[in-house]
Amino acid sequence: MLLFLDVDGTLIPFGAERPYQLYEPVRALPQSADHPLLARIDPALGARLTRLAGLGCELVWATTWLDDANTCIAPWLGLPPLPVMDWPDEDDEPGSATGSRPDPDPDPDPDPGSDLGRPRGLHWKTRPLVSWAAGRPFLWVDDEITDADRAWVAAHHAAPALLHRVDHRHGLTERDFEVLEEWVIPPGSGAPAAR
Repeated sequence: MLLFLDVDGTLIPFGAERPYQLYEPVRALPQSADHPLLARIDPALGARLTRLAGLGCELVWATTWLDDANTCIAPWLGLPPLPVMDWPDEDDEPGSATGSRPDPDPDPDPDPGSDLGRPRGLHWKTRPLVSWAAGRPFLWVDDEITDADRAWVAAHHAAPALLHRVDHRHGLTERDFEVLEEWVIPPGSGAPAAR
């Protein structure tokens, strides 16, 4: 089971009216991990993510931080380097006028205001994440998920999927982890779901 993990708004909260609590690193960090926003990430999130990995979730960075997520954020959280979602260039997105790849799954209801042929409201990450999942169950944790994404995944991905929206003002909270763990370990089962 995959767990696609966003960074901005998910691990790094933003947009609250009050100043954010700032954290100190709990381990020595490489010079390359010196980024001013890292102090907003609670290092304890690393243990929670490691627990999900121990329950059978393969963590994958699904962020525009790309490889910087492994350079900066993984050491902060005490995580090993994770696979990084490689986003398509806008010109290569299925349905784009200049894209070189045909759309393997054309959507009959594209957004008429979009030259990319995405259905109205569909997040630009949705199709690439479903493609990466390649029929495997997945969780996607992001602050920009909408009902359009959930509907598209339900219609185009046969395996179970949980698209969990995080409040960007708080980032991942204890309640978010409870939701994720309840999906991975259904109540009363005591074991990870055979999804």
